[in-house]
Amino acid sequence: MSESRSSEVQKQEALESLRSIPLFSRVNQADLEEIASLLIERKLPRGSRVVEEGLSGDYMYVIREGRAKVTKASSDGREKIMNLLDQGSFFGDMALLSGEVRSASVETLEESRLLALSRRDFVGLLRSSPDLALAVIEELTNRLRETNEQASSLSFQGVKERTRGLFVRLSEIDTSEAGRRLTPALTHQQIADMIGTSRETVTRAIKQLKDDGWLQQSGKRYLIPIEG
Repeated sequence: MSESRSSEVQKQEALESLRSIPLFSRVNQADLEEIASLLIERKLPRGSRVVEEGLSGDYMYVIREGRAKVTKASSDGREKIMNLLDQGSFFGDMALLSGEVRSASVETLEESRLLALSRRDFVGLLRSSPDLALAVIEELTNRLRETNEQASSLSFQGVKERTRGLFVRLSEIDTSEAGRRLTPALTHQQIADMIGTSRETVTRAIKQLKDDGWLQQSGKRYLIPIEG
């Protein structure tokens, strides 16, 4: 294969990889090619702190491969997990849009490949690509809805209901198990942090959900039914 042919194949593979990421899935071909030319790929080992709460930020990130956790420091200095991010998720955009410091920290949970986009390029793309701007608006709207739902559940739902709701929110359809959804790997402490309770209370809630026949476990991942 000639060098020019090889380069073209690599370019097409890169574009297809970008299109598989929800944020870029509806962007037109010309804009997608421009985005691809601006993204910087970063390979990071497990446990890498990508953004730091309270510091300014010049880049937003898209997870091409891997997983990460979003954390905030509690009043007593402990780390509280706010969310888990997997392939296709993006973060760091709020600090770029608002010009304020990072509102949370993000750390990789496994070896990851991230796509980084600078503040200048991000803002420029939002101005020039209506498709990308709409995708970002929709994602921010979804985040706000999730935040409101989480706040409501903390106020009005019991631990069992909050645990069940978290599994529904984090799970994806499992192609190997018909009629089921599969969560990412989760520890009881991570679940407790995200729903605002203790690890021991989560352990009891998970046992209740299993006893009800609603929840099954596979290692550190959980299987739940697809609900209509």
